[in-house]
Amino acid sequence: MPRIRLDLAYDGTDFAGWARQPGLRTVQGTLEDALARVLRLDPAPRVTVAGRTDAGVHARGQVAHVDLPEDAWAAVPGRSTRPPEDALLARLTGVLPRDVVVHRTRVAAPGFDARFSALRRRYAYRVADRPDLRDPLRRHHVLWHARALDAAAMHAAAVDLVGHHDFAAYCKPREGATTIRTLEVFDWERPTGGPDAGLVVATVQADAFCHSMVRALVGASIAVGEGRRPVDWPAGLLAGRRRDPGGAVVPPHGLTLEEVAYPDDAELEARARQTRAVRVAPGPR
Repeated sequence: MPRIRLDLAYDGTDFAGWARQPGLRTVQGTLEDALARVLRLDPAPRVTVAGRTDAGVHARGQVAHVDLPEDAWAAVPGRSTRPPEDALLARLTGVLPRDVVVHRTRVAAPGFDARFSALRRRYAYRVADRPDLRDPLRRHHVLWHARALDAAAMHAAAVDLVGHHDFAAYCKPREGATTIRTLEVFDWERPTGGPDAGLVVATVQADAFCHSMVRALVGASIAVGEGRRPVDWPAGLLAGRRRDPGGAVVPPHGLTLEEVAYPDDAELEARARQTRAVRVAPGPR
């Protein structure tokens, strides 16, 4: 069965998250139904994604894969002379709703797994903390915050969380799931140019994220930016490894998955094996 890589983006506003759920509109369900329609498959093929996003979270650089029957893949072009990759992309474009866009389809390299082969995921969270920054055209993608934020203090608090840690204080517990992650980048800035000029923007990058981790990290940072908590408070939460009611989880709509990075093709299978292994708890911080 050929494995097909899908590079896609979506506006999460009207979706109940990525994962298919009965009776709810989800990105996975929408994509799988579109594949079933254009490939004439019943049941719909199962799509594996690099990172599941919650309800209201957006993605600009999401990656998924789907394993297709060989005959269905060969039949994609129909009577045309187009390669199957081009034909599938055109057909999906014709049936998907406007809030989901597949940018590219291709046969995946041997050993590729959209989820387990990924090296890292990079998210951005955008906050408008002044009335003049509130663009109604971006209201579904930027958090409007009523109080001014100290971006420098937020950055100082964030960098102390970078590294290999148990992020139990910032994750919703799931039975049997580890909360150990390697946070590679966590910084805050107020860009002076470009489409995010004036906003307070977080860049959060890790090998993987546990449930609600990014939004919890952002919530702790905002508490520091408002002056309600000292700069060392988020690091204290991390060390305690317990969730604190004072660490609010921010709304989802300010969050966007910007990029998923993968190793060279020759290293894809080895990376997938490594990711599946149980993460080892870090030593004393």
